[in-house]
Amino acid sequence: MAWAYIRALERRAAKNWPIQNLASVASFFLSRIDVLVDQILSERIQTGIQSGQGPNPQDLLGKAAVANAKLAYQRFKELWSNDRAKSLLDKGARPQRMLWASTSTKNPSYDDVMYIEPLIGPQTVNTIPDETIAAFADHGVVQNTLEQGVEEARQVMRDLEQLGISFTQVTEQLLREGVQKFIEPYDALLAIIETKRQALSKTEKPA
Repeated sequence: MAWAYIRALERRAAKNWPIQNLASVASFFLSRIDVLVDQILSERIQTGIQSGQGPNPQDLLGKAAVANAKLAYQRFKELWSNDRAKSLLDKGARPQRMLWASTSTKNPSYDDVMYIEPLIGPQTVNTIPDETIAAFADHGVVQNTLEQGVEEARQVMRDLEQLGISFTQVTEQLLREGVQKFIEPYDALLAIIETKRQALSKTEKPA
């Protein structure tokens, strides 16, 4: 997605079209990641499956989403510091910002601002539901945290792999489920429109 945005900016710049007012975000759904990874980890815990003396699955519960987001931000910084991206920035282009979505905490035993406090940093957007906004206003701490704990985030991802949990497979499954979540309401909307169209056509009288 990031490279698609960069290529689009480059094509516009090559035609001397304005690029200064264009904006884009790359969305990362957070709590949905932990819901799925925690489910897999819980299966490991219940069955006692562990890779020898490797990481304890219990220690990784609720950590995958934030770890992935922190590493994605590092990749974002690398991408926008290369020569192609810097050339566009010099011409006034805006970098594609990171957008954190699905930031309400699904597990009631977890901190209710766990997807807010650790991911505060420049060039990011956080889409926060009302109840999480209220929680953060009540007891959240505002500070630049996005680049804290990066090495710990890398270790979380290594530990998951060591337990046989492929993050690629996790994201592919979530992508399929996410697409389906959009398809179903879209199809339902089309069905409603068609029903209303047919009802309207029956009530119309020929001129």
